[in-house]
Amino acid sequence: MASVIITFKVTLESPDVDADGVKYKVINAIEDYGADVGKSEIEEVAYGIKAVKIIFIMDESKGATDPLEEKVKEIEGVSSVEVVDVRRAIG
Repeated sequence: MASVIITFKVTLESPDVDADGVKYKVINAIEDYGADVGKSEIEEVAYGIKAVKIIFIMDESKGATDPLEEKVKEIEGVSSVEVVDVRRAIG
């Protein structure tokens, strides 16, 4: 089976939310799901709202990321989770 490289964009609820704290909680959720986190960054969205972009690799046999997205949405301070990129890695 091949691996897939997925990018999540996790938007925070307000400018008052600790972006670094949320980033580490999301990374832990992804790793608990059995995926390997490659890169993470915090970016400005608008009006002080921030988003956490996380790139991770998982085995495509796991299927869709819906259960992981639901788990991330339950993290305090998270407004939304969006899959912004999916690529298949062969090799």
